Amino acid sequence: MKEEIIIAGFGGQGVLSMGKILAYSGIMQNQEVTWMPSYGPEMRGGTANVTVILSDDRISSPIVHEFDTAIILNQQSLDKFEAAVKRGGLLLYDPNGITAPPARADVRVCRVAAAEEAAKMGNAKVFNMIVLGAFLKVKPVVKLENVVKGLQKSLPERVHSLIPMNEQAILRGMEIVEG
Repeated sequence: MKEEIIIAGFGGQGVLSMGKILAYSGIMQNQEVTWMPSYGPEMRGGTANVTVILSDDRISSPIVHEFDTAIILNQQSLDKFEAAVKRGGLLLYDPNGITAPPARADVRVCRVAAAEEAAKMGNAKVFNMIVLGAFLKVKPVVKLENVVKGLQKSLPERVHSLIPMNEQAILRGMEIVEG
C-alpha cells in the first residue's frame, strides 16, 4: 500500500495539522511516512498545503507531482491541484468557498460539507477532523484507533480533553461524505 496525498486550503483551516495527524496515524500503524508542509509567509488566510505519503514500503522521495488523493478546501487549491490527481484517484472537497466545482470525470470526486457541519456542531475548529473522517471513509488508509493515537501524539497535552470531540467530528465526517 502506498498513498500519496495533498491537502490544500487556506492557513487557519487546519490543513497542516490534518496532515500531521494523518502522518502520526500512519506511524502508529507501523507505516513509512513523510509529511512535507508548504505555506506562504502569511499565517492565517494565506494558502497552505501539505504532502503526506503513507506506505508499507520505504519512501524514496517526499517530492510528489501527481497524487492518489487531493483534499481541497478552497478554490485556489482546486485550481492548482485538480489536474495533479492521478487518473482513477480521489478528489475530496468542501464546497464552502468553491465557485467552480471539480470537473474531472476520470477521478472519483467526493464532497463533504465540513464547514457547514462544523457550524452545526458549534465548533469551527473541528472542520479539519470532519474532512479527515470523510477521507478515511472513502479511503481507509489508517484505522480509527490509530487516528486517536495520532491525535494524542500530535496535540499538546493541555488540549487532550478535546480528543473525544475530535473523534466525534471524524465519525460525523464519515457519515456525511457524498460521492
